[in-house]
Amino acid sequence: MAAENDPRNDPKLDRRGTKCSVFISQEKPNTSQPVIFNPDFFVERLRHEHPQIFSDLVLSNITRLIDLPGTEFAQLTGESEPRVPPSSGFLRSFNFLKRKDKGVVFGAPLTEEGIAQIYQLIEYLSKNLHVEGLFRVPGHSLRQAALREMLNAGAEIDLETGDFHPNDAATLLKAYLGELPEPLLTHRHYHAHLKIGELTRFDEKGDKTNVPDKERQIEAFQLLFMLLPPANRSLLKLLLDLLYHTARNQHINKMSAINLATMFAPHILWPKNVMASDLQGDIEKLNNGIAFLIRHSQKLFKAPAYIKDYTRLYFTGSKSLQSKDDLTLCSGTKDGPVSVVTASSPSPSTRTVGYEVSSTCTMRPSGTQSYTESALRELYQQVSNLPESAKKKKLIRQFEKQPLQTPSADSRTPFSRKHWRSRSLGGIIKRKVLGSQVLTEKENGRLQSPRPSSSTDC
Repeated sequence: MAAENDPRNDPKLDRRGTKCSVFISQEKPNTSQPVIFNPDFFVERLRHEHPQIFSDLVLSNITRLIDLPGTEFAQLTGESEPRVPPSSGFLRSFNFLKRKDKGVVFGAPLTEEGIAQIYQLIEYLSKNLHVEGLFRVPGHSLRQAALREMLNAGAEIDLETGDFHPNDAATLLKAYLGELPEPLLTHRHYHAHLKIGELTRFDEKGDKTNVPDKERQIEAFQLLFMLLPPANRSLLKLLLDLLYHTARNQHINKMSAINLATMFAPHILWPKNVMASDLQGDIEKLNNGIAFLIRHSQKLFKAPAYIKDYTRLYFTGSKSLQSKDDLTLCSGTKDGPVSVVTASSPSPSTRTVGYEVSSTCTMRPSGTQSYTESALRELYQQVSNLPESAKKKKLIRQFEKQPLQTPSADSRTPFSRKHWRSRSLGGIIKRKVLGSQVLTEKENGRLQSPRPSSSTDC
């Protein structure tokens, strides 16, 4: 009888299937288990606390992957107004008449409040991915008008009642994206999207092939999306997740990634108020680019590993381990090296990210630095394999004329120029390869000391 009255036996109070953030345990903590936290925490912290340093860091890595001329780079950074293909005056006036009555959601600038309303459509559509021709077959005009009015009024809508069809929600979602004052992927990023789509692999001779370099494309999109406004980035992730799962059900709904891209590219990437004829030969590139985003959407909203490393070391790294806690960390590092960073300068290029501290606290170049050096050597090899020309000779001279001794990285401010991409290729090579080697030797000379017999020299 006591067992029946025991509240622990009440199924309503069974909490085994729920998560609890606070608990009491008599067990000793397992120090070998890693602490789990948001891997992009320091990335977001740098974005909010030091936006200029964050922007410089991301831009410097984007321009490492794609070549943006001065005007296109200025558009990406916001230094100049975006230049997009011109449109016909008739279409512009027609669209103006069509959209002059702007509501709270449709036709209004992108806001978190607007996203919250549109998320009702996204959530409903995610439960109806089986509908054949989803996003291709239009909905009923009267039902769409009623649904639009409810969304504009900020109402919370129960779409499960059967009053609306998934095609109504799908058509309205496209309409919302198409009526934004600026494309979701922004005018500033238009040329960058075209350039990323042109990234291809190189053959053994260093010649460009027609095989897309998916790894570099993913990396470039990861960086580019980090420059989007927060609201754009949030809605883009929700949208691409929906389209990704829609394409995964293409055996039922007949909507593949390229079919979905054809439906959505005009709404999220095409410049506003242009016709297909205005884009000339870029339509296929734009459609293929959106299809690529759909297929790889689950990888695109993570910061590249080297960005995570830099931002973490920016806030936690130091030139020397001085506190008692640091001594404990150094002596207790049995599972692997601990990364640190010199803290002499806040600039992304002058802070030395490429060192690791072993359990004896000696410095050595990390894999990131080795990768940079090997990549630059590969670039030199590719230049050497080019056909003989005046341009090749000039590039070779720029590679070879740099002396081994370069100024210390601590005394440079590479982002002090407004148009820093105008620096010579030879100067970049000198700073990236030769400069890092000299800096490594200097840092090793300063930080290494005679080792006592103990296993910890901190």
